[in-house]
Amino acid sequence: MTLVFVTGGARSGKSSFAEARAARVGAPVTYVATAQAFDDEMRGRIGRHRADRPAGWVTREEPLHVPAVVREVQGTVLLDCLSLWVSNLMLADWTDDAVLAAADDLLRAARDRGGVTVMVTNEVGFGIVPDNALARRFRDLLGWVNQRAAAASDEAWLIVSGRPLRLP
Repeated sequence: MTLVFVTGGARSGKSSFAEARAARVGAPVTYVATAQAFDDEMRGRIGRHRADRPAGWVTREEPLHVPAVVREVQGTVLLDCLSLWVSNLMLADWTDDAVLAAADDLLRAARDRGGVTVMVTNEVGFGIVPDNALARRFRDLLGWVNQRAAAASDEAWLIVSGRPLRLP
């Protein structure tokens, strides 16, 4: 079992890096997608992501119950992404404590499975302090989830402008 954490800003190249990392394992890949298509722009993004994936990869779309899906999958898991998953949980009225407990459950599921799990997330803490409580809550909650995920990982990567930096 190997847990790989990949973070970076928007359009930094983190998904491409994570996809290449998952493909290098050589095992069947299941792409666990957390995005939900609430508008036409997001439907377009999801469609492009689907079209870009290798034909042999299996896609599981799961916006909320990600730990259960990770437990079911054999081979390599590519989870894209923790950021949207946390947002989905918040939109479903989960408390901060419930989100953090779910994150701990996800990390247990990833550590307990036999294959490689690659998790993608956004680094949202580099910007300005958001001007509203919901955005500040999201930034803080995702930061806590990311800290837990990075600490539990065997590999942690920060992608900046398409350049991967391995974190200690």
